[in-house]
Formats: sequence, C-alpha cells, structure tokens
Amino acid sequence: MLDYDAEADRYDETRGGVPRAEAAAGAVLRLVPPEARTLLDLACGTGLVTERLVRPGLRVYGADAAAGMARRAARRVPGGVVLADARALPLADGSLDAVSAVWLLHLVPFSAAIVAEAARVLRPGGVFVATVDKDAAHDVGSDIDRVLAPYRSHGRAFDRADPITATAATHGLVPAGATRFTGHGQGATPRRTAENLRRGYYASWFDGPQATTDALAAALAALPDQDRPRADPAYRLVAFEKRPVTDV
Repeated sequence: MLDYDAEADRYDETRGGVPRAEAAAGAVLRLVPPEARTLLDLACGTGLVTERLVRPGLRVYGADAAAGMARRAARRVPGGVVLADARALPLADGSLDAVSAVWLLHLVPFSAAIVAEAARVLRPGGVFVATVDKDAAHDVGSDIDRVLAPYRSHGRAFDRADPITATAATHGLVPAGATRFTGHGQGATPRRTAENLRRGYYASWFDGPQATTDALAAALAALPDQDRPRADPAYRLVAFEKRPVTDV
C-alpha cells in the first residue's frame, strides 16, 4: 500500500489531474438526486474531485484518513474536510443525503465496513455512489496487460461489483443506477507501469516476491514505445439508495 501522506504533493499530477477529476465528479453528480442537499466524499484525497462536486443547493464535505491528503483538500474545500477513517465517521446516523467513494473500495480489505458505515450515515432515500471493478477497468487489452495477465487477479479485488452489491443489500442499500467515465491521463505506459510496480502501486492485485517484480519490470522494459500511453480506462460508478426502514 502506498504512503498517501508521502504521495500528497505529487498525487494530482500522476493521476490524470483536472480532466480525470472533472470526469469523475460529473459522473458522481449524474447519480446524485437533484434534491440532495449534503454529500460526503470519502477518501477525498487532495480534494481535486471533491471541489468539483459542488453544485447549487448541494453542500459538499470531504473525509480522508491521511493527514497529508486532508490538509491539501482543506485548501480546496475550506471548512468542509475532516481527518477520519471511512469505517468510523464522526457523524450521526441518517445525517447525509449522499456519500461518494471514488477509487477507494479497491484499496482496502475492509470495503464491506465502508459500505456499512456509508449506509449508517445516510438518511432514508439517500444514495451511496462508488467506483467498482477498478482494477479490471485498467485492463484494456494492451501489450502491457498481456505481460501482467498471469499475475493479475480481478477475482480477488475488494471492489468487485457483485460482492459490493450483496453487502449493500444487507444494509438496506438497493441499486439505483450506474454510469461510466473516462480515466483521462491514466493510459499506461511500459516505463511508468514498471516504476509503479516497483513502488507497490498495484498492491490491490499484485503481491509477488521481488524476483517476480524484477522479471515483470524487465518484460515491460522490453516492450516498444516505452512512453506512449495505451488506452485510457473507463471506470464504472454505481449508486445504491437507502430504503426506508419499513422496506428493508
């Protein structure tokens, strides 16, 4: 797992910057009902997406467990960011109209606990919006993906749509729509993929020994066009609505 405090200063420039953030925020807002008045963006990172979730009538907040990220987000969302674990939010039951979790559930083995906590803080009729199947989205069928395929297991991903949907159901959250958005600037290059592999960036699907890491890095280094980005991924975003207690 990356040290997100250490990553804070360079995070935006290595993750697609504003174009990707705008695409993500636009997709989230397509799934947030127009009558929603409050939204909490979990694992808000530097706030680049969070600040773009603001629309007339919607008060947006952010929460992140990494102090470095939360500090940067607070500059973009003044007075609206809290340092908090997504499994234990400092909020009352039923206090929010919407909760978003973009690029979060794939990172942690406790994704079910995050879904449960989102359900707790949502009012009946509120929505939880989250990306699912993120690792699978990065497999665009390129030459890079063919090198990584023997070691890439989407089946063990923490954010697989079916288990997330099942977990949501146990907490009174039912499917309420889905959309996709382009991960602008996220098209992989062989050189950057090898560097990220060595840095532990792919911890959600790769935990091989150093010898395997070295072998994969060498195979990636042998590919042509080392700095040419392959296709951008298309991320999937799903929404779940909290049913009234009498309907659960």
